[in-house]
Amino acid sequence: MSHLLPSVATCLRLALTLGLGSAGGALFFVLALPLPWMMGAMVATMVAAVAGGPVVLPMGLRTAMIVVLGVMLGSAFTPALIDQVGRWLPSLAMLVPYIVLATMSALAFHLHIARYDPVTAYFASAPGGLTDMTILGGALGGDERTIALTHSARVFLVVMLIPAGFRVFGDFDPAGRANPFNPIGSIDGLDFLVLGVLGIAGYVLARLARVPAAALVGPALASGSLHLSGATSSVPPGWAVAIAQIVVGAAIGCRFAGVAPRVVLRVLVLALGSLVILSMVTGLVCLIVASITGLDAAILILAFAPGGMAEMSLVALALGLDPALVTTHHVLRIFLVVMLVPAAFKPLAARRRTR
Repeated sequence: MSHLLPSVATCLRLALTLGLGSAGGALFFVLALPLPWMMGAMVATMVAAVAGGPVVLPMGLRTAMIVVLGVMLGSAFTPALIDQVGRWLPSLAMLVPYIVLATMSALAFHLHIARYDPVTAYFASAPGGLTDMTILGGALGGDERTIALTHSARVFLVVMLIPAGFRVFGDFDPAGRANPFNPIGSIDGLDFLVLGVLGIAGYVLARLARVPAAALVGPALASGSLHLSGATSSVPPGWAVAIAQIVVGAAIGCRFAGVAPRVVLRVLVLALGSLVILSMVTGLVCLIVASITGLDAAILILAFAPGGMAEMSLVALALGLDPALVTTHHVLRIFLVVMLVPAAFKPLAARRRTR
C-alpha cells in the first residue's frame, strides 16, 4: 500500500504549488483584479514553473475539483430555465459552423505564420479538447508538446483577457463577486452529502460511457437534474468557488513546467495571434446569434469563447452570467470538437496529398 501513497517530496511540492496559487490569488484579490483567484493562481504557478520551480498539481486533484465544479454548475439549472431552453436552440445550432470556421481560420494561421507541420497545425487549431487533440495529434505524427502548449497558452490568454475585457468594457466587477468571505450561496449538510454522492456517481457513469470532459459533464448533469426537479435550490458558497478557481488556475500554470522561457514566449505570442483570429470569428458568430435570439451578447461571448470548458464556466459563475447557458454550450462544443475534428482530418489530409 505504501507505494500507492505520494512521497513526502511530492506532498511538499504540492503544498508549495497550492501555497503559491493561494498567495497569487490573494494578491490579485487585494489589487481588485478580474477573476483574482483563478488568474492569480495561474500567473503565480506559471512564473514559478517557467523559472524551474518544483511546482506540481496531480491530475487527480484537478479532476476532483472539476467534479466539485460540475456539481456547482449544476445548481444553475433551475426549473425556471426550462422555459428558456427553446431560445438556446439557434445558438446551439451555430456551434457546428463556428467550429468549422474557427478551426479553418486558426489552421491557416498555424500553417502559414507559425509554420507548424500540417498535423500539428490542424490539431492545435481545434477550439477545445486539449487532451483529446494532443493524444490524437501525437498518434498521427504531430508534435504533442506543441499541440498541448498551444492549447494551454490559448486557455491562459483567454482566462487573462476575457475577465479584463468585461471589467473595462462591460462594467462587470468579477473581483467583488470573488470574495471567498462573501456567502454567495448556502448549502445544508444533507444537500452537501446528496450532491457529493451524485457528483461522484455522475463522474463514474460519464467515464464508463466515454463522455468527453466526464469530470465536468457527468456531475453537472447529475446535479442539474436534481436542481431542475426542484428538490434542492442549494447554491455554492463563495469559498468553494474560490478554491475551485485556485486549483484550476494552478493546473493551467503547471502545464508550462520544464519549458524554456523562450519557448513559452514564442508559444504565447503565436497563441495571441491565433486568438485574435478566433476572437474575430467568435465575435461574428455572437453578433449573428444575438440578432436572431435576442440573447445577451456578453453571455454569448463566454458561451463561444475558445477557452477551456471548466475555465469559462468558472468565469460565468464568477461574473454571474447565466452559467447554465455557458456550460451547455461548452459541453456541446467539446463533444462536437472531439467527434468532428478527428473525423474530418483524414479527408483533409488525403485531399492535401493529391494536390
